[in-house]
Amino acid sequence: MEVLRRSSVFAAEIMDAFDRSPTEKELVAQAKALGREFVHARLLRAGLAWNAPERAASARGGRLAEVCAVLLRLGDELELIRPSVYRNVARQLNISVHSESVVTDALLAVAAQIFCAGITWGKVVSLYLVAAGLAVDCVRQAQPAMVHALVDCLGEFVRKSLATWLRRRGGWCPACQPASSSCLHFSPSARSQSGLVPCWSLQSRPDHRPSLNSRVQFLK
Repeated sequence: MEVLRRSSVFAAEIMDAFDRSPTEKELVAQAKALGREFVHARLLRAGLAWNAPERAASARGGRLAEVCAVLLRLGDELELIRPSVYRNVARQLNISVHSESVVTDALLAVAAQIFCAGITWGKVVSLYLVAAGLAVDCVRQAQPAMVHALVDCLGEFVRKSLATWLRRRGGWCPACQPASSSCLHFSPSARSQSGLVPCWSLQSRPDHRPSLNSRVQFLK
């Protein structure tokens, strides 16, 4: 009961932050809440279960649910364009999901590559897809605790690299607006022109195990 009470308070605080200019702390809390919802949806789609007590109350929040629905829909569009990019992420990165530091370092390395040429809403969607792809790999390999680490890592990256950008755009809510949604629409024909289609690929030499940075490349 205490966990649910704290979750309800947490969800209320997140919703209140949508009604005014959000602080960095609020943006990070919202990023993590969205991450939990996004990952949970992708795990359900993969037929996997993951228990996150704090997500039950936050999922009922109207605006948070709207933002997450937009991120999920746009994630579906991005996956349609590059269906293999966001599957079997750990195998593509050639990492073990049994080490928290390895998993989170991998997510941060991919995130750095995604945003190396600037920030767009499309790249934000890509980041969530990578985190969700890693989460699916972790649960499939009996490492569900890693999912919490991934969500926390996602929040930390938002704090360090995206919070200022998000605040200047009014927080997460603009992702639900028609103008933002149209800017976020992905199509194969626009892939090479708009710069809004963030993808990453992995390069490795067969003769040795390269460093993580050398295996991750952002495809512009």
